[in-house]
Amino acid sequence: MAHSRRDAMLLGLASTAGLAMPGLGEARASDSCASAPAWRYGAEGERLADLGNGRFLNPVLSGDRPDPNILKDGDDYWATFSSFDYFPAVVIWHSRDLVNWRPVGPALTVPLGSVWALDIAKHEGRYFIYIPVFNPTDPSFSAGPAIPCKIFVVHADRMEGPWSAPVDMDIKGYIDPGHAVGEDGKRYLFLNGGARVRISDDGLRRDGPIEQVYAGWPIPDDWIIEALALEGPKVLRRDGWFYLFSGQGGTAGPPTSHMVIVARSRSINGPWENCPHNPIVRTARAGEPWWSRGHGTAVEGPAGDWWLAYHGYENGYRTLGRQMLLEPFVWDADGWPRMTGGDLSAALPMPAARRAGGSGLALSGPFKPSDMGSRLAFFAPQKDYLDRAAFRDGALVLKAQGKGPAESSPLAFIAGDRSYEVSVDVELEGGAQAGLLLFYNPQYFVGLGSDVGALHNYKVGREQGYPPPGPAEGGRFSLRVVNDDNVASFHIRGAGKAWRKIISYEVSSYHHNLADGFLSLRPALFVSGAGQARFSNLLYRGRGSQGA
Repeated sequence: MAHSRRDAMLLGLASTAGLAMPGLGEARASDSCASAPAWRYGAEGERLADLGNGRFLNPVLSGDRPDPNILKDGDDYWATFSSFDYFPAVVIWHSRDLVNWRPVGPALTVPLGSVWALDIAKHEGRYFIYIPVFNPTDPSFSAGPAIPCKIFVVHADRMEGPWSAPVDMDIKGYIDPGHAVGEDGKRYLFLNGGARVRISDDGLRRDGPIEQVYAGWPIPDDWIIEALALEGPKVLRRDGWFYLFSGQGGTAGPPTSHMVIVARSRSINGPWENCPHNPIVRTARAGEPWWSRGHGTAVEGPAGDWWLAYHGYENGYRTLGRQMLLEPFVWDADGWPRMTGGDLSAALPMPAARRAGGSGLALSGPFKPSDMGSRLAFFAPQKDYLDRAAFRDGALVLKAQGKGPAESSPLAFIAGDRSYEVSVDVELEGGAQAGLLLFYNPQYFVGLGSDVGALHNYKVGREQGYPPPGPAEGGRFSLRVVNDDNVASFHIRGAGKAWRKIISYEVSSYHHNLADGFLSLRPALFVSGAGQARFSNLLYRGRGSQGA
């Protein structure tokens, strides 16, 4: 039995061949989304959700923040997201008001596989993160006809860590764990497909069989969705009810695919009653500003108000990945949640402000060890990946890996603006090629690289012979990419010279619907061949404030 819509892409992930080629690009579905909403902009030109006037405009965390999960712990909020193939992984974020967030650091450094939708829990004073890992290449993950996935857990005394080594919970073939404690005091993980398993009192292992406990909500036959895909279960206990929030419809595919549904029960054992106005969140029309809205976590705000954090693709900008959205809701007279944020096109009142000093993460500036996980992450790294990077006087020295960018395990960061530019200084050592990419996966990237004697430009993961890129600039040069509304132009300059544009590519098709993998298009540094490269003076600038 297929437990998830993710089963449908399993063969595509298991093989490196046969990926779809780029289409004609992704136009915005409505002129109503063609002009940029009135965000406020930060020191790097990045858009800010907090408008500074008591209101905020989604996304609250821009860029690739899929499957958001939030834990309220006193006055503090802690969030984490699916990391997929990037390590260090499971980066924890902190907030006091649900809108302004700052990264704390990664909870997982061991490259186990692809990290999917997880769950943070606090139980008897200890913190837990339940982590599903997809790995079709490791036989120990095999689960027969089910998805090759295991669930691990890490735990700590504080959300800031240090975190334990990952513990294999002996749960295979399922994803999207959601922790819950029943009226009997026993601990459970709810799983995709309406499944549930009891876990041990210490929260570290399976303690019973996997059971089917919920059938989902019957989606009308004429709705345009990707698949049934019952996943992302999150359990909230309130006023004598257990509320089960779930995602359905598929996290990508058509703009109208994903949704959030709710069911409730007086007992953790059911029966579960579906909300009469399901789905409570859904993109109803392709002209809305946010597509495929779903996978929600309900959380109480600082003033006792209620909010739902979920993800969505930005209309016309699937390349940015699934971004974190925040919508208020109220409990109606019958005890069901009613959303009040509309299609999220307008600014909304802030939760009660108890901010933790600033928001976001600076992408520019000197390289430093604390960047690993928080600012930078390796794609699908080898076990010793952290040994490749050294930090010296604000510079990053990165050892070469592989024969080219596809084999190099690029070091990437998340961009959250519709238009932006990135530049970096490069110094080659040995026989290395180094470069700057917009990277989706090893088969799907664009970019520019250089060794001492030649330039190399890449499209769809392959080096391009035409047009010829022109002469190299030796062993010391600077690289720049300007991404204007999904048109990426790559430049190079030698010491004391002006920028020289090498190539421009249209990149709006570099996203999951064509390439699978649930990823985003990220600026990335790579070094391949022999030797190493020194990167310095990384500069990021969002271009939205320039009218891009």
